[in-house]
Amino acid sequence: MSLHTSDLILVPGQQLQPLDTISGFQVRPGFFRFFGATIIPGGVNFTIQSHGAASCELLLFHREAEEPFAALKFPENYKIGFVYSMIVFGLDVEEFEYAYRLDGPYDEKKGLRFDRTKILLDPYARAVTGQSQWGCTNNPQHSYRARVVHNNFDWGLERSAPIPMEDLVIYELHVRGFTKSPTSGVECPGTFRGLEEKIPYLKKLGINAVELMPVFEFDEMRDARLIDENELLDYWGYNPVCFFAPNTSYSSSTEYNREGMELKRMIKALHDNGIDVILDVVFNHTAEGNELGPSFCFKGFDNNIYYMLTPDGKYYNFSGCGNTLNCNHPVVQELILDCLRYWVTDYRVDGFRFDLASILGRSENGTPLNQPPLLRSLAFDPILGNVKLIAEAWDAGGLYQVGSFPSWKRWAEWNGRYRDDMRCFLKGDAHMAAIAAQRMTGSPDLYDPVYRGGNASVNFLTCHDGFTLYDLYSYNQKHNEANGWDNTDGFDDNNSWNCGVEGDTDDPDVLSLRFRMIKNACAVLMCSRGTPMFLSGDEFGDTRFGNNNPYCQDNEISWIDWSLLEKNADLFDFFRYMIAFRMNHPAIRKDLEPSYIGFPSMSIHGLIPWETDTPKNDFVSCVLFSGYDEDAAREDLVYVAVNAHWTAANLTLPDLPDGYTWKIAVNTGDKKQQTFSPEEMPSAEKNLLLGERSVIVFTGEKLPLS
Repeated sequence: MSLHTSDLILVPGQQLQPLDTISGFQVRPGFFRFFGATIIPGGVNFTIQSHGAASCELLLFHREAEEPFAALKFPENYKIGFVYSMIVFGLDVEEFEYAYRLDGPYDEKKGLRFDRTKILLDPYARAVTGQSQWGCTNNPQHSYRARVVHNNFDWGLERSAPIPMEDLVIYELHVRGFTKSPTSGVECPGTFRGLEEKIPYLKKLGINAVELMPVFEFDEMRDARLIDENELLDYWGYNPVCFFAPNTSYSSSTEYNREGMELKRMIKALHDNGIDVILDVVFNHTAEGNELGPSFCFKGFDNNIYYMLTPDGKYYNFSGCGNTLNCNHPVVQELILDCLRYWVTDYRVDGFRFDLASILGRSENGTPLNQPPLLRSLAFDPILGNVKLIAEAWDAGGLYQVGSFPSWKRWAEWNGRYRDDMRCFLKGDAHMAAIAAQRMTGSPDLYDPVYRGGNASVNFLTCHDGFTLYDLYSYNQKHNEANGWDNTDGFDDNNSWNCGVEGDTDDPDVLSLRFRMIKNACAVLMCSRGTPMFLSGDEFGDTRFGNNNPYCQDNEISWIDWSLLEKNADLFDFFRYMIAFRMNHPAIRKDLEPSYIGFPSMSIHGLIPWETDTPKNDFVSCVLFSGYDEDAAREDLVYVAVNAHWTAANLTLPDLPDGYTWKIAVNTGDKKQQTFSPEEMPSAEKNLLLGERSVIVFTGEKLPLS
């Protein structure tokens, strides 16, 4: 067996010696604190826990074999408390797979579902077998097994300084869909390697963080079905099979016993190029489903511990997916903490976005907790000290906590109110200007800096769930017929506007308006206090053809169409400009030293400076960001004026002291040129016309000495 120093648990003195023989294998009691399967000198340490099991067997399989070649029952003296641990000597980790069988009481009304006929996946498995080829599975009965994984990736002198939340621009993407289309032009489409090939593009765009939709192992064939001759899969991956194992079907080659190497290489390459990696993690439910679903892991280990159960043993369903993890039980807390620490130490990820995170704050009977132990533990865990913690602050059970998620000044939130309010404002809904200004200034009505810190709001208009930015201004209604649910799935309240024509059109006026609306959205997002996030492909007008819930669409509906990058190059250039503009103006991102001009850090205005309560301001919102940038040794003044109305309006700019003037950096209503480099920015008159459905961004510039 090939061993590496990073694989080993170092033991003082001589290599451990066998003490017993079980099923022909030399064994001894193992390391009870090291859950999972770990390579040690001369053998492998296997450790699991179960509070209710009467006995436990370790099953060893030859690769892809249906039946085990050995079953090793743990003797009683190989158990301490509720933990079973055994070292098995002489194993070649590349020649076997493993699983468990547990025996114990079966009483559904008490939540006990032990069944010694079930083959169970190690909850701490570092790799899951039978999943490496996308769209194929060797587990028709959901009989998952694990592999032992070498942990010998050399990270070298990895950068360690985290990028502050306020300096991030987050780019959400699906690993497979990002490069699966033939238009992506990569050698390894649909893989971690394919994403790595796109790093030069990401750098050119200017983002500095990617948020990856689930990369934990999931079975895309779980609910496979055929609709109109199209095979629909669990494409998004929000039904985890194992929390510690990477999705091997996202690797470009099979990595027997080295699963995760390609993912680690991709993460290191992103880091080497100044890009953080945030994982979308799903700790609210598993792929085992409810009482009608399979039993392949947690149900067989301790069903009544890992899941929230009703008094009669049924499954609470706050996730909308059949079951709900019992996150605040101490055993589940420990599992989640161990898992996140593992992804930080072994994969060096920079942050986590928690799907349906309100579930993480529910008690064992489902009621919301005031001080959820899990969320508090994550906030203060030393290994996670510099890690971004981002909550999707709602769940499928109706608990909506945007602005009130327990935080300890550590948790940020997907600001769903930003998405909804800004969508309404930008498409021209009445009486939205005042609330839009709140959203642009960091939503202080939701996130009091005294209690939440300065980086609680992750602002977004689009994400994987819902319309793309192009579709937001191309469709009034969702068009999810291809999903096979008669268009009943997905959200109905999209706050979208088709600009006069539903779907595709050749009308140049409609297309021009659509792209102006997209640019308005981009400009406002990049000029809002809080961390901006947008969906991959939005920067060049990617479309899902009106499908706002393509969770099952592994095809052109979900795959990014890279041919649109050339077709809509002007839109890409605009996104690139706005991202760079945000990076060059720290006053937008955070409070600077007070401005010598006397302006506050952020202030809200209407068509007339410092006035917001007149009827003419009902569709107009203006925000001034200001401060002294010590790094650049200059005043940083940015004035953002947004007119969501279908008629132009007369705008008056705030007075500047002698020696300063307002210049136009962005004008989405200018038909000839929408963005200007610092050298070519035109000066602005004090009074000017703010075009219909347009955004103008001004910078306060010091005049050169004559």
